[in-house]
Amino acid sequence: MGEVVAGKKPNVQHSNPLAQTLLNKLDYDQLTNCMRCGFCLPACPTFRETGVEPESPRGRIALMKAVVDGVMEPDTAFQDQMNHCLGCRACEPVCPADVKYGQLMEQARDAIEDHAPHNAAVQGLRRLMFKGVFPKRGALKLLGGSLSLYQKTGLRRLARGTGVMRLFPQHLREMEAVLPEASASGVVERLGAFYPAKGEPIARVALFRGCIMDVLFAGTNVNTVKLLSEAGFDVVIPKEQGCCGALHAHSGEMDAARELARHNIASFKAAGVDYIVSNAGGCGALLVEYGHLLHEDDNDQVREDAKWFAERTVDVSRLIVEQGRIPAFADHGEECTVTYQDSCHLRNVMKSSDAPRRLMRSVDGASFVEMKEADRCCGSAGIYNVTQPEMAGQILEHKMEHATATNARYMLTSNPGCLLQMKLGIQKHKPPYRMEALHIVDYLYERVKSGNSD
Repeated sequence: MGEVVAGKKPNVQHSNPLAQTLLNKLDYDQLTNCMRCGFCLPACPTFRETGVEPESPRGRIALMKAVVDGVMEPDTAFQDQMNHCLGCRACEPVCPADVKYGQLMEQARDAIEDHAPHNAAVQGLRRLMFKGVFPKRGALKLLGGSLSLYQKTGLRRLARGTGVMRLFPQHLREMEAVLPEASASGVVERLGAFYPAKGEPIARVALFRGCIMDVLFAGTNVNTVKLLSEAGFDVVIPKEQGCCGALHAHSGEMDAARELARHNIASFKAAGVDYIVSNAGGCGALLVEYGHLLHEDDNDQVREDAKWFAERTVDVSRLIVEQGRIPAFADHGEECTVTYQDSCHLRNVMKSSDAPRRLMRSVDGASFVEMKEADRCCGSAGIYNVTQPEMAGQILEHKMEHATATNARYMLTSNPGCLLQMKLGIQKHKPPYRMEALHIVDYLYERVKSGNSD
């Protein structure tokens, strides 16, 4: 083994292939930037649940560094710990050393995936989803149409009545029950690729429609376009855009994420827009980091365009508050209470938590109540609630305690994963009064005062 010098990447050659890959891929400067101060501990959901040091950002960074330095082997326990992180990145805003923990986790998972001993079934499923479904619009439309057929023709009722659903784990049965109505018809099919501003245009913006977002939440995409129009923006929806790559990046498929980023950057650059608008915190968090994702690309123009893209990506609420004409909202005579669950990536990465609250407070007849620990992860975290259902369930238990205490009629959020998780929480915990989970865009557009909307 070679010499290890403090502050410098070790000059070692590991016999363990995974350890060597981690050495090659992990940003050693970020590993050594961690001061072990512990500010991240109370911000970390998994540490709060377990109180175990390896379940914290500080603990996971220590594990990464120990492997890279040759102090320990990256065994199964090490890999499980990396996968147990939600990736909420709540540790980053409280870190005095500005450690890029989210980037370290993506690098670690990328290295682990290079050596993952998946069986043929898992390999096939990953290949199907990451290469055959998410990046391909045609496959997504087929998925949406198939789900819609299942939901509307009685197949769902048949599957439940015959007990077929009992073949699946309980958490998947619960998730299936809260899925919204799917569709093969996305926002472009419903509105076209251009939608004009109401009144004098303030700017020309492009909607990032997403992949699953445009299958399960196409109505939210439609309402996003119309709300942007009400606020004074010409909206274009580039037809050639694809998946953002967030699920790929979080699952160790970094090369695929970079390829998707290059494709999206080219599509939006050709559209000639002032802003790129996201209505999904999970997607937006990767979009604003396209510059970092491609910072080592061999092509100078790609690196420059990636920076251009990242600097112009903004959440829909923030764009309306900071650049638009805020429409007049009214609750149509229904006085009610609303509360808000922060999207972790919207708050911690895109740095947007005030704008949604300002818009909610602007609705006549609605009373906004701040939920305790609204900034804490709900347990969704992309597909975490599918891959780590036990921990996700524990976190959701606490979230619903706080949600129920607000007595809110509407639980709002800004990310589709959070929305499904909150729908699941409401279904499982059954608050003692009527509560409904909605995307903030749907809530707001439905309350644009008549005369302002079409």
